[in-house]
Amino acid sequence: MNQNEKTINEKLKASPTWHINRWASEEDYKNKRVYSEEEALKLFGAPQFTEIKKNILLNIGINELWTLVCSAGGTRYDAANAQLGVGDSTVVTAATQTALQAAVNVFWKGMMAAHPTFGTAQQAVWRSQFLGAEANFAWNEFAVRNGATANRLLNRLVSAQGTKVAGHVWELSLTITLS
Repeated sequence: MNQNEKTINEKLKASPTWHINRWASEEDYKNKRVYSEEEALKLFGAPQFTEIKKNILLNIGINELWTLVCSAGGTRYDAANAQLGVGDSTVVTAATQTALQAAVNVFWKGMMAAHPTFGTAQQAVWRSQFLGAEANFAWNEFAVRNGATANRLLNRLVSAQGTKVAGHVWELSLTITLS
């Protein structure tokens, strides 16, 4: 290499971040009630609003992304297909996993209106709302998939985030930023 050439070191970095917002009732959700830290811990076993950044993309989802980028095949992680899932397993995340690890307590939910968002800030944001009768168990694992039929998990997180009980409304979102 001569003096005029520069070495270019390119790296792709994925930065997934999960958010969980919790309310004790649909009325509190509609009113966007904010609880004190003490109230939230008593109600949910966790803060009302949490942000978790420690998670990974899964091999099966990365391969599906490349299929979508490089061919006419694959199933998109779009409004028609994408689902966020929760489970009660505490099995450590590994890139080779292909499903949530819970044996019984698993719940998948489609996107809220206008989600996922994408095309700006090098990111995509998926968001689902879990109503009073949905996913009422300990929330320990989280994932996004491209529908029940395709079922390619893009990302999985393990983090104890409290126990959702009947009547609670919890919102789960995942933002993946590439840089």
